[in-house]
Amino acid sequence: MATLGKPPCDDGVIQSGKLGAPCAPASGPWILAGAIIGSGMAFIDSTVTNVALPAIQQELGATAIDAQWIVESYALLLAALILVGGSLGDHYGRKRIYTLGVALFALASIGCGIAMSPGQLIAARAVQGIGGALLVPGSLSIISASFEGEQRGKAIGTWSGFSGITAALGPILGGYLVENVSWRAAFLINVPLAAVVLYIVFRHVPESRDPDARRLDFPGALLATLGLGGVVYGLIESSNRGFGDPLVLGTLVVGFLALAAFVFVERRSHEPMMPLSLFKSRNFSGANLLTLLLYAGLGGSLYFFPFLLIQVHGYSATAAGAAFLPFIVITFLMSRWAGGLVTRYGAKLPLIIGPSIAAVGFILFALPGTEGSYWTTFFPAVAVQGFGMSLVIAPLTTTALNAVEGRHSGLASGVNNAVSRTAGLLSIAVLGIFVFVAFSAALDSRTEGLGLSLEQQAALDSEKVDLGGAEVPEGVDGETAAAIEQAVAESFLSAFRLAMYIAAGLAVASAVAAAILIEGKGQTARPEVAAEPGPEPGEARGASAPA
Repeated sequence: MATLGKPPCDDGVIQSGKLGAPCAPASGPWILAGAIIGSGMAFIDSTVTNVALPAIQQELGATAIDAQWIVESYALLLAALILVGGSLGDHYGRKRIYTLGVALFALASIGCGIAMSPGQLIAARAVQGIGGALLVPGSLSIISASFEGEQRGKAIGTWSGFSGITAALGPILGGYLVENVSWRAAFLINVPLAAVVLYIVFRHVPESRDPDARRLDFPGALLATLGLGGVVYGLIESSNRGFGDPLVLGTLVVGFLALAAFVFVERRSHEPMMPLSLFKSRNFSGANLLTLLLYAGLGGSLYFFPFLLIQVHGYSATAAGAAFLPFIVITFLMSRWAGGLVTRYGAKLPLIIGPSIAAVGFILFALPGTEGSYWTTFFPAVAVQGFGMSLVIAPLTTTALNAVEGRHSGLASGVNNAVSRTAGLLSIAVLGIFVFVAFSAALDSRTEGLGLSLEQQAALDSEKVDLGGAEVPEGVDGETAAAIEQAVAESFLSAFRLAMYIAAGLAVASAVAAAILIEGKGQTARPEVAAEPGPEPGEARGASAPA
């Protein structure tokens, strides 16, 4: 559940897109259906995977680090390539690239469904991430290219509404499949959905391109992937190997050097996929810093939530999938009201209050013990956090769109969208370190007086890498086994609480960033962003934005 619903600024990407091939009235519903089902595949997959991870761990013998990679391999490729993925559609045809993304996503889903080892599943998830980087922005750009004026507004409303429904039903459907069929079915369900999308696209979606599209920034995409990949690999593997391991140190160094090179290349590129000149806007910098901090807290901490529900509280996969339903319903129902707050009070006030309320929600997550009803333990936290986030999403999109010159609004939306995904990607790796350390220390403390033999203690130490899924060593008596099981549950709860406190701190930091950087009502003026170095005379200059 590291990703909940659609990230910020998806609506902004659609609003700012260029009309390419206006659709006939009869084709409009079909085009919307194709875009909704396609993007729904990605929404469902991102939420279903977390619910399925405990079952995957048990069947494939995956460690908690393997489980992190099953999520991170997908998130890495998606976050690093999503900006250039949108540009590919502008250059080579939106229909063509969207079709390629859907087909690749479906093939990778088959690979996930038939994987026989954690390594095979991680590799298939990485390919899914590439497909998602083509599919997700492709669905948005097709809506932008097919509708104009009032029809575009209606299309955005329909797409947003069904996206909310998809986000709500996805985890429940996935949990049901995991519980009653198999975790493999949670991936294989993408195959018939992809077949429906491909049929609709071939029959009803016209091809369109942008003749003024920005250049493709393949060096930037390569450096972003290498940089994020190196940093994430080093952080995740440090929990197992330690920071002193040469491989961990080497990948961290390579990752940070690649990210530094990414900044250098983007500054010198004629048409970078992430123009650094956008960050000259104080509002844009503030919006993205808020996004980085808040979505890091949300994605990183809530990655561990299904594990707590299933492995410690004994929830079924279906119940775990439904646990965050109130969050999605609240944010969906309150989004229009929250958008009206921007008109009345400006964006700054909601962007201070919203993360502050979300921080309270994180703290409420840390209060329950190992027992209790959902309605008295986690429901209050879910509801409070949903209310807090509902105050953030619409004002954040508005701030990112209004912070830059009008022709750059699509780029601004795409960058903010990518920042939210990168935040979750990095935070799962970073918070994972704190969770592993806290769990190990708590387990040592709770099992110190149980009188385990050296062999039993060594076996228990080797199980620490499975966190809440750690199993009791062989050869211990029933009373000791029960004590170890209780110690594992309580130790994981302690580690989970630490993650929630860190997430609360990140949420408060995001509120402080909004208070310092984002301008209040009546102070904001859409700036003229300094142009990036331009092409030679006679060379086409792109004004369109990658999705």
